Amino acid sequence: MALRISAKRVAATLKAGNTSPSFNGILKRNASQAAAAATNLPESTRNEIYREASLSNPDPAADSSTAALVNEQAPYMVKTYVRPPPMFVKGKGCYLWDVENRKYLDFTAGIAVNALGHCDPEITNIIADQAKTLIHTSNLYHNPWTGALSELLVQKTLESGSMHDARAVFICNSGTEANEAAIKFARKSGKVLDPSGAKHEVVSFNGAFHGRTMGALSATPNPKYQKPFSPMLPGFKYGTYNDVAAINELVTEKTCGVIVEPIQGEGGVIVGSEEFLIALAKRCREVGAVLIYDEIQCGLGRTGKFWAHASLPQSAHPDIITTAKALGNGFPIGATIVNGNVSEKIVVGDHGTTFGGNPLGARLAHYIVSRLSDPKLLASASTKSEFFKKHFVALQNKYPELVKEIRGKGLHLGLQLTQDPTPIVTAARERGLLVITAGTNTLRFVPSLTITEGEIQEGMEILDEAMRVATQGEGPAGKQVKGEVDSRN
Repeated sequence: MALRISAKRVAATLKAGNTSPSFNGILKRNASQAAAAATNLPESTRNEIYREASLSNPDPAADSSTAALVNEQAPYMVKTYVRPPPMFVKGKGCYLWDVENRKYLDFTAGIAVNALGHCDPEITNIIADQAKTLIHTSNLYHNPWTGALSELLVQKTLESGSMHDARAVFICNSGTEANEAAIKFARKSGKVLDPSGAKHEVVSFNGAFHGRTMGALSATPNPKYQKPFSPMLPGFKYGTYNDVAAINELVTEKTCGVIVEPIQGEGGVIVGSEEFLIALAKRCREVGAVLIYDEIQCGLGRTGKFWAHASLPQSAHPDIITTAKALGNGFPIGATIVNGNVSEKIVVGDHGTTFGGNPLGARLAHYIVSRLSDPKLLASASTKSEFFKKHFVALQNKYPELVKEIRGKGLHLGLQLTQDPTPIVTAARERGLLVITAGTNTLRFVPSLTITEGEIQEGMEILDEAMRVATQGEGPAGKQVKGEVDSRN
């Protein structure tokens, strides 16, 4: 591949060195030829040039078309994100391509969103067909797809052995909206049981991530997210995840709802123990609190079950499930699934949405749910999980001082490291693999459920090399972005 060297770096090198005019011309015309003739350059500069030349996907240079486009657009965008240099313009299956036409294997799936891969042909066809038919009417009127999606979600939930008394669904536009609806429904349930308003407290857990809107944010006890917007909404209490002994004191007669992730995704891919979730559900029933399972990241087939809680006994089933992410495979849609005990307390006017349940999103999600509930796809997620874990064990054996623990279920996996994973994320990206972080020093793996064993093998070989680079003092060449926006790193 051609070596890229920025104009600024060339100019600085020429200014600092004693290169001849003819050699200067070679550098300016063709950096790859310059590298071959760079005997007069300082050794450190030569090493940097040769190193970048060996990378399949080096970050776009400061004078690249990518950088020019990013810099042109940046002043018009609110600075809520820090992104690495590449800009992606195309996707297919488990791969993405950037502006420079470099190909990347994607182990992130848009943060567990593209469960069926990028640009699935049938999804593309449905979007195009429905866009020509009817996109939006608002919830002032009926459309055939909102009800059809709601019915299918209830049906597949019951068939999967998950929430056994699922009854009705509220369709919205995102995960945080699904959680806002769940919190409101819990508060309403508390008011029905105790009109005095005393039963209003909502319990969540340290390490949780439930969203950015004020209700969901108030249930996300992380100073990084809460402090800039404090004070939070009143009535929220926080407990320790997987602490069974503390449940009775935490969840009281004042508790109207408890929201918990069966697997804490942003918290570091921490799996809720069966003992903890059973005890939590038992206590909720004792005090009449609504139990909410936030399955926005871990649900819809990611663990090898349609819902992550499907393996729990009925006594641990929730009153509400919230979902989004994979529900639209990239199209913005969310849902709040409730049982009869909750639905009977919600009346006309209690909640609403302008865009939620629009014909385009609802029809698309209806198709996606039918695909993600396919037993063959669910079984394959478990099989691929074991393939990942086999490679993780090999990495743990090879880098015992780095890889501390392997966590997760299905294709919702994490590697707990002993150091900041940012250099590994950067080195992997430079070699054509996209991975993200979670929690504290955790590498997170949430690829498309359609990923093949060959693609897993390809990615693991790149990850191995990235770990070697990061641990042997060489370090990555590209821009190191400190963690993802929803990660503590």
